[in-house]
Amino acid sequence: MTARVETGDGRKLYLHSRHDPVREAADFCRGLEADDAACVVLCGLGLGYHLTALMKQFGEDTIILVSEPDLVTIKTALETTNLTDELAHGNVEFLTTLDKAGLHERLSGRSSELVLGTVFAVPPAGRNHNAEFHAECRRAVTDFASFAKMSVMTLVRNAGLTCRNVANNLPTYLTTPPADVLLRRFAGYPAILVAAGPSLTRNIDQLKELQDRAVIIAAQTTLGPLLSRGIRPHFVTSLDFSDLSRHFFEGIEIPEEVVLVAEPKASWHTVDAFLRSGGGRDRLRRVVLLDNRFAHRCVGEHLARRTPMRAGSTVMHLAMYLAQWMGCDPIIFIGQDLAFTGHSYYAPGVAMHRAWAPEMGRYCTLEMKEFERIVRQRSLIREVKDIHGHPIFTDDQMFTYLQQFERDFAKCAAKVIDATEGGVRKAGAEVMPLRKAVELHCRRPLDPSCFAYLKSNWSDRSRLCHGRDALADRLEKLGAFGGLCQETRDLLEELAGLLDSPREFNRKIVRIDELRTLVQSHALLFEMVRDVSQLAELQKFAADRQLAADEATGKTKARRQLARDRRFIDALLEGRDRLEGILKEALQRFDDALKSTGAEGSA
Repeated sequence: MTARVETGDGRKLYLHSRHDPVREAADFCRGLEADDAACVVLCGLGLGYHLTALMKQFGEDTIILVSEPDLVTIKTALETTNLTDELAHGNVEFLTTLDKAGLHERLSGRSSELVLGTVFAVPPAGRNHNAEFHAECRRAVTDFASFAKMSVMTLVRNAGLTCRNVANNLPTYLTTPPADVLLRRFAGYPAILVAAGPSLTRNIDQLKELQDRAVIIAAQTTLGPLLSRGIRPHFVTSLDFSDLSRHFFEGIEIPEEVVLVAEPKASWHTVDAFLRSGGGRDRLRRVVLLDNRFAHRCVGEHLARRTPMRAGSTVMHLAMYLAQWMGCDPIIFIGQDLAFTGHSYYAPGVAMHRAWAPEMGRYCTLEMKEFERIVRQRSLIREVKDIHGHPIFTDDQMFTYLQQFERDFAKCAAKVIDATEGGVRKAGAEVMPLRKAVELHCRRPLDPSCFAYLKSNWSDRSRLCHGRDALADRLEKLGAFGGLCQETRDLLEELAGLLDSPREFNRKIVRIDELRTLVQSHALLFEMVRDVSQLAELQKFAADRQLAADEATGKTKARRQLARDRRFIDALLEGRDRLEGILKEALQRFDDALKSTGAEGSA
């Protein structure tokens, strides 16, 4: 059975062969080259024959995204072809609109599959019917896959560093108030979010007259330039893993009323630099660290519990979530170019320029450093449209951030204004100059009662001892967990040599089941080790998929399964060693904090 449709130009088009549509679909799918693909985008559902063939070709675990804007075609396919088995696995998604926010929402749970590889299947009918929709859908999936890849790779690459930063920030995490003290504090007042893009120079000086009429939230990179102009932001955001971020707070006098809002994964050197700025810990410094899962695992649910505020991918995403958390409306962006405006990456005077200062000289100018920063990304540079509709260049990293901003803007209840006066066009944000945004929305002064949070207890050190005890308990139990992993590793090695001795193999494998049960009894430590070693999880996910698609049987399959398990256990053992070092270092941080207060931690 086949179906016929009328194309946009009035032609009659058959969606499948009129003679043997099932065979046609099978032949088409066999011609797709993608042995390792975990996701397939099917452009055009037709009557579902290609969907069935793809399931057989790639396996039922493969994610299949069906690009099909015609709901009548979907209805006809479901009424005509039995697709019960194909849909029962829950791995088929129908993409019927090009709404970017909705698309990202639906694909957010498929990131791992998209990272492992995506194939685009465009049957003949898909090239002639709804071709523009399918092409746009492919671009949208490709953009999301880039976003997912960067997110997953960042998570994997920085997993150990993230956990180390969180653990070393625990003394500050436990002694400072949660984000609850800021919830709805500035409801209905405008927020101005200050990024470090090259267009910042166009309107930064306007902020001085707005300090009492808008909530100013600065990216950590912009704090120095703002303070040098006499502009005091109310909040500064930080989340960078790198210790270099501490330079953003060094050598400047930070006013006491400025609050640092940071994720616990930010470098503890950066948080410490903020706390020490302008006189050390004897001066009041206000820090809010967000809720964090690894912190809960380190010191327990009771000590670590905080009302979760959404975490950010960048300091400006975090700034936006903070503005939403505080109830600000509208949310106004400046300096948020997300592109190489004027062939530059940063606004003049930002902290990165100070970091480059030792390299400056006759043969190395600031312009050359900016150019080098761009050229290093030349293989990843792409052309987009600026706020005026003209071509402008960005790179894959900034383009990925743009995708997330546009998704966030679509879901934001507050009005979003792009007052950058340059940079890339951002869907979901209204473009206008900052002066106009100020005239429309920054008319009344901030109510003094909004700043009641400044009177909160910003240094409650009574919980340090309890936090240290909890962390010491984790470290003590980690030794037993490591012993179980090592015994499992040794036994897997032994089993690999017993594949020709089934009786002995079966006798030994009983102990594997026992060890698995014992490891599960250390569920908390198992999760902490996996937090440190995210690469092990990704590798195991990929290996499981490969084994599922592998046609090997008997000893060959068993040998490959054992090899997969050994690699996973090796990664866990490496993660255990890293976690041990992290916990020991964090315990020293607790001891130092306790000494500074004259308290004594329990052994």
